[in-house]
Amino acid sequence: MLIPKRIAGTLINALKGGVVPRVGLGYIAVGRTNEINALLHDVSIAEDGGAFFRFVVGKYGSGKSFLMQIMRANVMDRGFAAADADLSPERRLMGTKGQGLSTYRELMRSLSVKAKPDGGALQLILEKWIDGVRSEVIAEGTARENTFFDSAVEKKIYAKINSLEDMVHGFDFAAVISAYYHGFADGNETLSTNAVKWLRGEFSTKTEAKEALGVNVIISDDNWYDYIKLMTAFLVNAGYKGLVVMIDELVNIMKIPHSVTRQYNYEKILMMYNDVMQGKASHLGIIMGGTPQCVEDNRRGIFSYEALRSRLERGRFATDEVHDMLAPIIRLNPLSYEELTVLTEKLSEIHSVLYEYEPKITLEDRIFFVKAEFERVGASTNITPREMIRDFIELLNIAYQNPDKTIPQLMGADEFKFSEGENAENAEGFEDFEL
Repeated sequence: MLIPKRIAGTLINALKGGVVPRVGLGYIAVGRTNEINALLHDVSIAEDGGAFFRFVVGKYGSGKSFLMQIMRANVMDRGFAAADADLSPERRLMGTKGQGLSTYRELMRSLSVKAKPDGGALQLILEKWIDGVRSEVIAEGTARENTFFDSAVEKKIYAKINSLEDMVHGFDFAAVISAYYHGFADGNETLSTNAVKWLRGEFSTKTEAKEALGVNVIISDDNWYDYIKLMTAFLVNAGYKGLVVMIDELVNIMKIPHSVTRQYNYEKILMMYNDVMQGKASHLGIIMGGTPQCVEDNRRGIFSYEALRSRLERGRFATDEVHDMLAPIIRLNPLSYEELTVLTEKLSEIHSVLYEYEPKITLEDRIFFVKAEFERVGASTNITPREMIRDFIELLNIAYQNPDKTIPQLMGADEFKFSEGENAENAEGFEDFEL
């Protein structure tokens, strides 16, 4: 495998630590073809001016976050901007102490484009937009040396941002964009910095915003979604295809102890869902990730809010075996034995690149490992890719440090012989691997 050692190190360290790496996902991607294709179809709709809202649901360690990060890379390759945030006790969709605003701030901090994939792309986007406007003015016949060039650019900018004023809070948003341009063009760093600060939701009072930028509103818990739509429209204006927002760890809403606060958060999801599905948003995609319990629990989960349950609940014909990939909720199937065996091959190659050795683990060893993992009590229903990956990387580490021992010896081969008892059915599905 041709992979830079830096990427190999990031992948191995992140996966051993049980977290999803931000780079190099293509080197370890297996399975999830149906799920990815369904989401990419949604992205194509957003590219044409539509919008989409999806929930990705799976157990801890089943690959939700991995799938969302794969989509993050895919949408940036297609010319979209991407923003992602994990919910927590400090970050919600609504709150009494600015938790919704904290989520918006995290989304803006993580805002990424292909040219800046690690976040913090807001200022780059603003500068690209200004350069694009200047290029349009030049293409229309006004040279940079022309005395009227700056006024022509300003006129063009006002024409562009005026289109935003028809949207909710659009007038103030356009005023801030204009302030950024003037600060950028005049070398007034304070003005342009204040504009970026406002767009990131970092002004805490309207008085501060009025003094710094002359606008009477700030981004808050109540209105941050409106500014997500405005930012999306601006991104399209700047030459991007749109914005895809990914919000993970919905379980943190379920964990809110106060039922009224939970309901406010579910109301926010409902408002965003209705807005997108009714066609009121454009070039916008929203993907939310959570566990089956945080969605389907009728007492504290999303389904405890009847308006959401009636919209999202599975219909009569879909089952655990036959999924509707076009429904609002994508439920993740377990990876197959074959896919997990391919994944162990990829991990083995990456590990050998990182530590500069010739991989000695064989196909037989990898099949034996997967069989052994599924032989554990309860593995058929509880084991996840995260657990298997961590175990396999640990095995690779130990094998690298003990080159005199074989893989079966390190795994304690005698312990993992398949029994005739209740776990024997876990071995089913390996018939194709008989060697």
